[in-house]
Amino acid sequence: MTEEPRLNGQDAEGAPDRYIVTTIPVHVEVGVQQTVLTLDEAEIILRDASSVALGPCFCRVEAQRCDAPIETCLALNRDREELDADGFGDFEQVTVERALQALRASHEAGLVHLAYRKPGQPITEFCSCCSCCCWMLSNLEKADYRSQVVESAFLAVQDRETCIACGACVERCPFGAWTADENGEKPWLESMRCFGCGVCVSSCPVGAISLVKRTTTPVSD
Repeated sequence: MTEEPRLNGQDAEGAPDRYIVTTIPVHVEVGVQQTVLTLDEAEIILRDASSVALGPCFCRVEAQRCDAPIETCLALNRDREELDADGFGDFEQVTVERALQALRASHEAGLVHLAYRKPGQPITEFCSCCSCCCWMLSNLEKADYRSQVVESAFLAVQDRETCIACGACVERCPFGAWTADENGEKPWLESMRCFGCGVCVSSCPVGAISLVKRTTTPVSD
């Protein structure tokens, strides 16, 4: 538990005139609304959509902290009027093939396909996010209840016999799940931090990493 001061009024110059202390529970159950998708999962969702609109990543446009692709946000199953009403006025209706091209380019750039899903409803929008600009990804590394905030269906596993210790997985993992060995030996995976996005899988030059279905809440190795 932590106590967070909450502003309750300002004086004539805009400074707070008093605070009320509000107790905020830290270890709480959070309804999952963010879902990490593999490239294959994202492609299936796009192919099943009745319509697809492509637009800029709001986070990267605002933060401007990297040179990752901008046109990566996808809104599904909406006509022009619905897009405008939902705040996607600058999105363009595109073909599935055009959307798939944008999706694959973002994956090659090391971005994470992060979907928003309302409880009990299908996924109708997702973006390809970076940890330097995206608030959600940048804060997941700091949280100790990650699996309660973001869900994923897969987990990375390593074939240590095949691994050549090149370090590509360490460099590319947006969640900091791979750790380099201090002596230059093969890196190891902290499964508690892995969300099965597949970036390390496609980055490994020798195919030493694969994804398996997640069956339990991730635990530390």
